[in-house]
Amino acid sequence: MINSSAVGRKRDHSRDPEILRATLDVLADTGYADLTIEMVAARAGAGRGTIYRRWAGKDDLILAAIACTDRADLEADRLPDTGELRTDLLAMLDPDWLGGSERRLRILASVTAMMGRTPEAAAAVREAIVEPSVAAYRHLIQRAADRGEFPGPADVDALAQVIPSMAAHRALFLRQPVDLPFFTSIIDGVLLPALTRGGQSTHP
Repeated sequence: MINSSAVGRKRDHSRDPEILRATLDVLADTGYADLTIEMVAARAGAGRGTIYRRWAGKDDLILAAIACTDRADLEADRLPDTGELRTDLLAMLDPDWLGGSERRLRILASVTAMMGRTPEAAAAVREAIVEPSVAAYRHLIQRAADRGEFPGPADVDALAQVIPSMAAHRALFLRQPVDLPFFTSIIDGVLLPALTRGGQSTHP
């Protein structure tokens, strides 16, 4: 007999953020291959059924956790505005994103492993990680161009992809830290010379 009180009952999503945070914690601790729904449930203090009612399996759960990564710092009204593109770009580096460098590398390594099995993973990573960064860099570069920092027009859309693309390659495939020395080398050696169009950065 169907319990009429359960008919039409709305699912409780109040535990979702806690479960998704626990998913990233377990992913960092165990890696993609060893992560189980039971581990996530135990870490979040939730029942397995609660998770399975929301996500079909661990791939869906991990993708949701990545997609919900908080990148509010990349919203246009929260971007740095120092008056100079170089210092704006350097201020974009968030050393604590995903919990710090070593934890971030472990999570992204697991995501890379999943990308080889799940076609949707690459799109989810691009939407959650790469595209917000590209939009932020586009905003900073365009703002610098508008205030006359550079001598001529620039392909803003292409240049906005330089740092996020190289950072994603370094983290996801080379499994090396995306740190201040890396950012500085790309800004001073690639992006600023391209913008100045003379091949020389004003910050050697």
